Amino acid sequence: MAETGVRNVFSGKKRAGSDDVDRDDYLVVSKKAIVTMPPSSWEDPETALANARHEFGEHGGVNMSIEASATFTVMEPETMRRMFSGELGPDRDFFIYSRHFNPTVLNLARQMAALEGTEAAYCTSSGMSAVSSVLLQLCSSGGHVVASRTLYGGTHALLTHFFPRACNITTTFVDLRDLEMVKEAIVQGKTKVLYFEAMSNPTLTVANVPELCRIAHDKGVMVVVDNTFSPMVLSPARLGADVVVHSISKFISGGADIIAGAICGPASLVNSMMDLHQGALMLLGPTMNAKVAFELSERIPHLGLRMKEHSQRALNYSKRMKRMGVKVIYPGLEEHPDHYLLKSMANKEYGYGGLLCVDMETEERANRLMNNLQNITQFGFMAVSLGYHETLMSCSGSSTSSEMNAQEKVMAGISPGLVRMSIGYSGTMEQRWNQFEKALSRMNDSTLFPKN
Repeated sequence: MAETGVRNVFSGKKRAGSDDVDRDDYLVVSKKAIVTMPPSSWEDPETALANARHEFGEHGGVNMSIEASATFTVMEPETMRRMFSGELGPDRDFFIYSRHFNPTVLNLARQMAALEGTEAAYCTSSGMSAVSSVLLQLCSSGGHVVASRTLYGGTHALLTHFFPRACNITTTFVDLRDLEMVKEAIVQGKTKVLYFEAMSNPTLTVANVPELCRIAHDKGVMVVVDNTFSPMVLSPARLGADVVVHSISKFISGGADIIAGAICGPASLVNSMMDLHQGALMLLGPTMNAKVAFELSERIPHLGLRMKEHSQRALNYSKRMKRMGVKVIYPGLEEHPDHYLLKSMANKEYGYGGLLCVDMETEERANRLMNNLQNITQFGFMAVSLGYHETLMSCSGSSTSSEMNAQEKVMAGISPGLVRMSIGYSGTMEQRWNQFEKALSRMNDSTLFPKN
C-alpha cells in the first residue's frame, strides 16, 4: 500500500525479502504506533482532517485499498517474536492479526484522532463497545465512576446494572449543571472517571467541559466524554477532556447502515488498551471489520458539510416551531439555558447540532404527532438513531431511554412526551417545513383526533 501525507508519514509498503531493521529505532517509534499528529498542531476539525495522512490504493488509486486479511505474514521467523514483544508495530507496517491492528482500520483511527484533536484513536465494532472498553480499562474492581444523570439508556444501564454486578464498579449520578454536586460526588482515591455526554441524549443539555475537567483533574480523575451528538460542533479533548468516545454509527457514518465506535485519546492509553495481558480492547475483542473502516473513511471528508446542513435546518425549524407555540428544545435558541455556554465552546461555522426535541407532554400526544409526521405528511421516519439524511424521530422515554425507571427519567429531565428529532437534509427546507406544519395542524383537528 503506497501513500503520502502532510504529517507523520510512515512507509506503507510491506518489506520484501527482509525484516531486518534498526532495533533501537523501533524501540523508540513503536510506542507511537497510533499517533496521528502532534495535538499542538490542531486548529479545527476540518483543517485537521485535511492535514491528516492520506492513503492511496495499492496501485495508485486515489482511494486506499482494503486490507481484508485477518492475519499477516513476516519474512523472517525472528520478526514475529519481536512483534509480540512490542518492539515492532504498525508504525512501520508490521501487523500481526486484525483483532490487534489492521491497516485499513488504523487509517480510520488516524482520521478520528485528527477529527477530535487527540494523539491517537482506536476504532471499534460499536459505540457501546468503545464506552465499555475504555471504562473497564480505567476502572478496576472496587472502582467508582461519577456520571451525568442524563445519558443514553444503554450507557445508563451499563453503569447502573452491569458494572456493579459483573465488575464491582459503582457509579454516582449527578446533575452536571450543579458543579458543587459533581465536586462532592468525586471520592479522592476511589473515583477513577468522570463520564458525561458533551450534548446529552436526549435532553440536549450542554456540558461545561472546561470547568468539569478542571474539577476532575484537581482530584486526579480522568474525564471521558461521549461526543456522538456533536462531532465537529464540539471538540471535548481541546477543552480539557482526556478521552472522547463516539458511536460512529450516527452523524459520522451518516447512512444509518453501519454500526461502529471510536475511542480518541492519548497514545499511552490506546496502547495500554492493546496490551497483550491487560488491554481491554485486545482481550475483549470489539474488532472493527476492515471493509466497514474503508466505508467510514470515505464518509468523514464530507462530515463537515453534512453537520453544517443538519445544524442549519435544526436551527431554522426550531425558530419556526417556537413562533408556532410548540415547546421546542434546541441549544441554538437563545432562551436555551446552555446557549451561551455552547456558543463559547463550539467550533465556528458548524452551528449548534442537528438534534432538537419537541415536548408533547404525554406519550399519547407524542405518538400521534409522529404518526402524522411519518404516515400522513412524510416529514420523517419513526426510528431510533441519528445523523441520517432523512429526519428520524422517537419518543425517548419509551425507546432509547427505556432502560431508565420512572424516577430516573424525571431526574434526567425526560418528559413522557419528549420527541427527539434528528433533522435530516433531504428535500428542500420549505418542503419539509410545510410537511411539519400540516402534521401539527392535524393534531388540533378534533374530528380527526378526538380527545380521550
